[in-house]
Amino acid sequence: MLADTDADGFVHVGDRFDDELRYLTRFSGPDRPYAFVYTGSEATATLCAPRLFHEQAQTEFIDRASDTTHRQVRTEQVGEPAGIRAVSTLQAAGISDGTILVPQQIPHDAALYLEQAGYELRSTDAVTVQRQQKTPAEIGCLRCVQQVTAAGMAQAEKILAESTEKNGVLRWSGAALTTEVLRRQINAILAQDGVQPAGNTVIGAGSSAADLHFTGVEEINAGETVLIDISPRGPHGYYGDMTRTFVVEGDGGWERRAYVAVEAALDAALRQLAPGVDAATVHEEAAAEIGAYGFPMVAEEGEIGFTHGTGHGVGLSLHEPPILSRETPLESGMVVTVEPGVYDPDRGGVRLEELVLITAAEPGYEILAPYPRSITPTHSR
Repeated sequence: MLADTDADGFVHVGDRFDDELRYLTRFSGPDRPYAFVYTGSEATATLCAPRLFHEQAQTEFIDRASDTTHRQVRTEQVGEPAGIRAVSTLQAAGISDGTILVPQQIPHDAALYLEQAGYELRSTDAVTVQRQQKTPAEIGCLRCVQQVTAAGMAQAEKILAESTEKNGVLRWSGAALTTEVLRRQINAILAQDGVQPAGNTVIGAGSSAADLHFTGVEEINAGETVLIDISPRGPHGYYGDMTRTFVVEGDGGWERRAYVAVEAALDAALRQLAPGVDAATVHEEAAAEIGAYGFPMVAEEGEIGFTHGTGHGVGLSLHEPPILSRETPLESGMVVTVEPGVYDPDRGGVRLEELVLITAAEPGYEILAPYPRSITPTHSR
């Protein structure tokens, strides 16, 4: 990053909720600001951690590092703001002035401390760009959490398959089956494998399946779409993401037609995936396929049709670049979702989603945790 510029260093300040900072440090705590400083003169990366977190910082930032960068943890000046500690680290490295690269989201006070110390700040998106191509270790993390995600989906499908209908309402284990019951059962599977639901288990039934982020409580009726979107976060910080849509005792009407259209759109989008392909092309192919089945290709949320982009990158953030509706060349090592959908606020929604790795090998992608697709739930997967 510094080698291609005339900058003297790089600084970022944030907390454990800052995914870019976690990418740089692999440090998972605390929830108050700390600083990361990289100095090109000595090729040294420094984590200014709170004193009580020194051992954790040593383990996560240094011991588990897989690169050859010289790393150190500093716990001096723990009572000072993170921006001041960053200035002190730069000065200790012999950098008393010059140009410092910072990400756009660096806190305002940290930027002021750096400027007041005499540094010229220059914004960079280098880390954001670098995050798009995953390392083998990152791919391993994503694959593991996606496998657990698939186990959660299997539990949901099993419950739906076991449910019975009474007066139009599905029943399971002696009671009415609701989206909340299904959500709790999925989350229990995730938790037993050490994966956190992170509040991202979205389940809609009937009209609420047209709500892209529904986490409320609805009784599940026979014949309506049940849309299940599971996006948990593993202990390493990486996310999984999978969506399936099921119908119990459907009559083969709107729900079946929408499912066929969405599955065709998913397959059409997957066929486009390969290094060098423009990401926007993937979205265009998916939308065209949905249009071919008579559904609106472009719709606003709350309208009938395809209301969102076809996919996005996944990593330490659930939604990160590349975005499949934007003109960005796909590259080997990128991990993206492919998730076309069709929605009708009065009838429900259908979405199918795969998490895929872009590869140089044919066919140009790999589904990280394959899971069967079927509108009718079955007992065993």
